[in-house]
Formats: sequence, structure tokens, C-alpha cells
Amino acid sequence: MLNKLNEFFSTLITPSNGAPPPEHTLQLATAVLMIEVMRADAESSEAELATVMRILKQRFQLTDREVQQLSALGQLTAQQATDLHQFTSLLNRELAREEKLFIVEYMWQVAYADRHISAHENHLMRRMTDLLHISQADYIAAKMRAKPADME
Repeated sequence: MLNKLNEFFSTLITPSNGAPPPEHTLQLATAVLMIEVMRADAESSEAELATVMRILKQRFQLTDREVQQLSALGQLTAQQATDLHQFTSLLNRELAREEKLFIVEYMWQVAYADRHISAHENHLMRRMTDLLHISQADYIAAKMRAKPADME
């Protein structure tokens, strides 16, 4: 199962004909990064999962069924992934800086969903932001935009 999933994802990331990856591959990479934030503190909450699902639905204009499928595949892919580079490198190749900033903001929304940022979440966010080639200033700005107004 693991080998088949890795082969499938590798094929999606690097199509043999040199064409850009399909939109659903970018969606999956985005979902995996948000799910990794959700899993970072080992206490995935319903609020975090609901936030991931809401963002996926709004960002990619998906149906409820499509969001469920993408979330399930994202969770399975995140569990099986050996690193984040395969996802961040795809996003770096295919997305403009502004689009990557939205993804960083989405990840912060997931982290804030349970009303607590753990040290693990903070560390993972910093690492993923570095992998996405986002500046410190943009990282902080995205964090502030995502922070709920009623949190100090």
C-alpha cells in the first residue's frame, strides 16, 4: 500500500510528459501541509479538522464530497510521507509568492483553530515557511492575519 501511494504521488508530482501537475496535485500538497500542522501537537482537534475542511472547500471551490475525499487522501498521504520537501518543492515550482503566502496563512488558521499554538506547531510552521522560501516578515504578517481577533 505504501509503495503504491508513493508511486502514485511521485507520478503526480513529476509527470513523464513534462506538463505541469494537475490541479488536484496542488490541492493535495496544500491539504497535506495543513494536516501536518493539525498533527504537529499530537492532539488533533475537531476544530482543526473543521478548519482544514473549510479552507479546502473555499480555496478550491470543492463539493462536500470532494472535500471529504481530499481530506482523507491528505491524511493518508501525510501519515505515509517521509518528509515535507516533496510537497513544498511542488508548491515552490508551481505557485507564485502570493499564493504560497495564502497557504502559510491557511496553515496558521489551522494552528490557531484549537486556540493554542504549541511549540511543535510553531517549529513546524517555521520549518515549512523556510521550505516555501517565505521571508520572516511575510511569515509574521501571515501569522498576524490568521490570528483570531479575540486571542492575545
